[in-house]
Amino acid sequence: MKLKNLYALAVQMGIEADPRGKAGVEKLLARRKKEYDELPKSKQKEFDVEDLNNPYTDSRIFWGDPALEVDSIMAGIDINASEVLLADRLNQKGESIDLLLTHHPEGASLASLHEVMDVQADIMAQYGVPINIAEGVMHDRIGEVQRRFSPVNHAQAVDAARLLGLAFMGTHTITDNLVHTYMEQLFKKAKPETVGDVLAVLKKEPEYVEATKGKAGPMIFAGDPHNRAGKVAPIEFTGGTEASHIIYEKLAMAGVGTVIGMHAGEEHRKEALKYHINLVIAGHMSSDSLGMNLLLDAFEKQGIKIIPCSGLIRVQRPS
Repeated sequence: MKLKNLYALAVQMGIEADPRGKAGVEKLLARRKKEYDELPKSKQKEFDVEDLNNPYTDSRIFWGDPALEVDSIMAGIDINASEVLLADRLNQKGESIDLLLTHHPEGASLASLHEVMDVQADIMAQYGVPINIAEGVMHDRIGEVQRRFSPVNHAQAVDAARLLGLAFMGTHTITDNLVHTYMEQLFKKAKPETVGDVLAVLKKEPEYVEATKGKAGPMIFAGDPHNRAGKVAPIEFTGGTEASHIIYEKLAMAGVGTVIGMHAGEEHRKEALKYHINLVIAGHMSSDSLGMNLLLDAFEKQGIKIIPCSGLIRVQRPS
């Protein structure tokens, strides 16, 4: 399968799983088109025109010929320069890796991570937070994330792939959307009564089973297993990175009883405790693995070989 077709399939799956729905994504792309059309010609040259087709600025082909035929992918949560060298070494030993696939973004996609965070406001609104408040809370946090990633060496891994002639692609928000939708459907069906039940639901998923064996399984950050879960909101799985810690007050006012996420800082835990919200953390690498696996299963159906690395817990789900 050609690289450009794999990329198109990934973007399509990300849109289908987007919390805003297809109509919401189409509105986003229409706003970008209007913004582009209204720019002076000098500014249009600076605009990434791929933004007009792909709503996820953190998910791109970083390097490689779009017409490349891909038969084998080395996929990981983080593909850094060391993984690029590993792929080259494996090829020297007889593998034929055509494409490096990372979950976490590199290159320009890392520099633009903050641009995918707007979706978090839409998710909060779905759980009862007024959209104007959700957007206001996210505004400062988005700026903070932009400034935090601004000085990073964005191009290091991409340069390594370019020098060694290895195609390189990232699917960050695409696969985060997949795990977000998976979690929403999982908990709508499970209807857990207690926080302990929430934890038990997570621990049935094979990625979390494996993570638990490695001492990195799901855990309760705030609350008690015997607490009633109330309205369960698996809201911290997509949208670039975690939201501002001040959102817990707004979620409590909206009637949310339990928040489930990939990871959370200490300030998040303190705010959750302050507003009596139970906070269950599923796990970072394991949750990212779940989202990646949903995409990789689709790739495998195209006859592509998958070589997992860099923290990816590879699990195949039945069709």
